[in-house]
Amino acid sequence: MQKRLVLDQQQIEITLKRFCYQLIENHDDFENTVLLGLQPRGTILLDKIVVLLKEVSGIEVPSGYLDATFHRDDFRRRDFPLKANETKIDFLVEGKKVILIDDVLYKGRSVRAAMDAMIAFGRPQKVELMVLVDRRLTRDFPIMPDYVGVNVNTLDSQYVVVEWREQGNPEDGIWITEKAKS
Repeated sequence: MQKRLVLDQQQIEITLKRFCYQLIENHDDFENTVLLGLQPRGTILLDKIVVLLKEVSGIEVPSGYLDATFHRDDFRRRDFPLKANETKIDFLVEGKKVILIDDVLYKGRSVRAAMDAMIAFGRPQKVELMVLVDRRLTRDFPIMPDYVGVNVNTLDSQYVVVEWREQGNPEDGIWITEKAKS
């Protein structure tokens, strides 16, 4: 299986710092702002952003993990049951500016489901989307990110793989790979 490197460890670190500065520009002191990482893969990105924001600004932004498994439009259509992840939100989003964070934006279905799941915690004032990778030309829903690490154009026969050291990889990296042929 062929792999093509999109971003390496150093480029990811630069991208994450850029995200932090963009957030500071747009949200100033983060009063009334919360961050939600989409389970399962957006939570690692969220944790990295929270740590960097604290280093750069000295501000600890309220954050949590959001699982949208039961809000997915394909939940009952799969051959195998989906495994839910933990939702860990110890605050209301009512009237807050919410930044949803995920690793890859593909069809837009996960983000749509996440917005449905988020409503259980209140009606936000505003919702923004941050993604590390935007697969721009593959959308099924009209969802566009507000913060993008890198845009990639991919074929349906390709995957975008985000590897993190926290998952046992030697370095953080983003790759494009070909799907295995059946």
